[in-house]
This record gives sequence, C-alpha cells and structure tokens, in this order.
Amino acid sequence: MMRPAVFAIALSALFLGSAPVQAQNLFAPRIYVNDRAITEFEVQQRIQMLRLFNTSGDLEELATKALVEDRLRMDAAKSLGLKATPEQIAAGMEEFASRVEMSAEQFIAALGQSGVSSQTFRDFVESGLLWREVVRRRYAGKIFVSDAEVEEAIARAGQNSAMRVLISELVIPAPPGQEAAVMARAEQLRARIKTEGGFSAAARGNSAAPTAARGGRLDWMPLKNLPAPLASSILGLAPGEVSPPVPMNGAVALFQLRGLEEIKGLGPQAIEIDYAQYVLSATGGVAAAAKLRSEIDTCDDLYGINKGKPAENLIRETKTASTLPANIGRALADLDPGESVDYPAGAAHMFLMLCARTPVQETPPDADAVRERLLNQRVGVLANSYLEELRFNAIIREP
Repeated sequence: MMRPAVFAIALSALFLGSAPVQAQNLFAPRIYVNDRAITEFEVQQRIQMLRLFNTSGDLEELATKALVEDRLRMDAAKSLGLKATPEQIAAGMEEFASRVEMSAEQFIAALGQSGVSSQTFRDFVESGLLWREVVRRRYAGKIFVSDAEVEEAIARAGQNSAMRVLISELVIPAPPGQEAAVMARAEQLRARIKTEGGFSAAARGNSAAPTAARGGRLDWMPLKNLPAPLASSILGLAPGEVSPPVPMNGAVALFQLRGLEEIKGLGPQAIEIDYAQYVLSATGGVAAAAKLRSEIDTCDDLYGINKGKPAENLIRETKTASTLPANIGRALADLDPGESVDYPAGAAHMFLMLCARTPVQETPPDADAVRERLLNQRVGVLANSYLEELRFNAIIREP
C-alpha cells in the first residue's frame, strides 16, 4: 500500500487535467475482460507510465488496449499453469530498469515521483515474463530459418542507410517539486500549437534552450546522434506534428518534426560520444560559463580548470549516443568537437562540452545471431496473431 502522502502526490500527478468524475471513483471498473475488471485507477496508472516512456498517440486508448492485452496474456498463462516466482519478477524488474541505466529500486523511486506505484510496474513486468513463456511453449521447435534466408539478411544488412531529421525544440526547466506543473504547462502549449510558426512563437516565448531566439529551430542532424528514447519519439511524428512532453532530467521538452530523410551509404549506424560535464554555481552560472568558454579549447583543458577543486565537479564519459540521457544527448547532438552549451541544472549550472564523436566500428554480422533475430521476428508475428485470437474469443465489455 502507498503511504497517504505519497498517494496524494500520485493522484495530483495522475489526474492533473483529468475530468473530476474520474477522480471521484478511481477503483470503479472501467472494462471487463472475461469477467475480470480493469479499474479506472489501473488505466490512469498505465497512462502515466506511458507518458514517462515518451509514448506518442492517444495515451488513454493505448493504456486501455495494453491492459486488456495484459489480462489476456495472464489468462493464457493461467490456462497453462504458469506462474512467475518473486525472484523471476525481481530479476525482470532489474532487467527493465537497466535499459535506462538504473537499478530496479531507482526506477521504482523515479516512477513513484510521477505517481506510478511499484505494483503497477510489477504487474507490467510479470505479464511480459509470463507471455514470453506462453509463446515459448506454444511455438518452440515449430519455426525454422533456412541458411539462404540468413545469407539474404546478412546481405541486406550491408546495404547501409541512415535517417536524418529536421526538428525544432522547446525546453522548459522543471525544478524539483515542479515537474507535474511544468508537464501540465507543456501539455497546454502543445495543445495550442498548430503550425511551424506557432511552435516558433511558443519557443521564443517559453523555451530556455539556446535555440529559443531562432524559434527552437535546429539544422538537419543524423537521427543516430540522438538518445534512443528521443529518437523513437521523433520517429513517431508526422511532419509538422509536436511530440508529447518529454521529461529531460530537470526539464520538459516539446519537439516538432519539420523534415525526415533516409540517406543511403552514411556509414556506421552507431556513434560513440566523448563528452565532459563541468558543474558551476547556479549563481552567476551563465557568466561563469561564458568566461570558461573563452579560456578553453578542448575538453582536456577542463582538467587544469578543475585543479585544486572537488573532483566531482568534472565528469568525463564516453557513451554510445543512443544510450545518453535525453537532456545531455539532445544538447550534444548538433555540436562539433570543442563546442559547448550550458544550462541550469537544479541547484547548479551545467557546462557541457563535446570532446569527440566517433563512429562505432561494426563487426560483420554473426550468422547465428542473424538466425536468432529472424526466429524472434517470426515468433513475434505468431505471438501477435495468437494475442488477436485470444482477444477475438474473449468477452470484453464495459460496465
């Protein structure tokens, strides 16, 4: 059970902007699946979780559909006598959290700050674990991939191509404790933006990013320069469409897609980023960053600047672009080596410099790995077909 104070925070985050009727009866059934109820609370919890995952589209519709599918998956597992042990669920939660470089405990705490209970996350993971076992039992040994199919897939992989995007950004700082209010403000801005000109005007009046003066407009950039969650969110947009608000570690951002191109033969699909973060005082941070910028040419110069100061002031890391935190990845995406940006970061001011951007040398595709991928793809198609069969045979009704 959630503590009362935490529960109140959860409700304020979940129902900010929701209809009062929903908030009055959270545990009323919203829909029945084979006489098992899905409550309004579950729907609102899943909506918030989808929002935190930067999912685009009608979140209420997507949340309801996902919960119905979870019930069908659990029913299928029950019919086979399958159960997940607490240890399996805990391991599944750890694995999911590791995708964003967190422990399960850290991930649950982050969800809790946005009003998502640990039980919601647990149920989400348990459903996925059991469904994988259902699919494994149903299709194991029944799907095959020929050597010719593997060779064809390897040949296609050698025909390299890449996407580049043209986007605009609007970034609103979200100090601790103000995340829900800033998220609501971003939603309101998004609802009012109908054109590229409207986005530009909103960015000039509301964005804290350096691009605000030019209406948030960025130049063409390779999609692979962006963190994976942000790239996925942008790819889900049609030209002119604005993304749902994207949490960005102390800020909330909106992105508008202005153009998308596929270009053949652009080389490696992954980029390794060498970058440095230098922490400045929030007081006078902008001026201090400008002074620092005038004194250094490369990331290595920061070691001399930090001499005699706390080591934690300077962080130097190398990561694949797709794995970077959203705020850092976006800030570095259009920089050249030696260029820098700075921005408020809670109780400090962050100076961020790109040290190097290096293509990751890709190893030739492994035939066994390609075969495994093709098998997984076919299993996925069959699993989706089976889920549709379960839906067709189920009794799904509203109260």
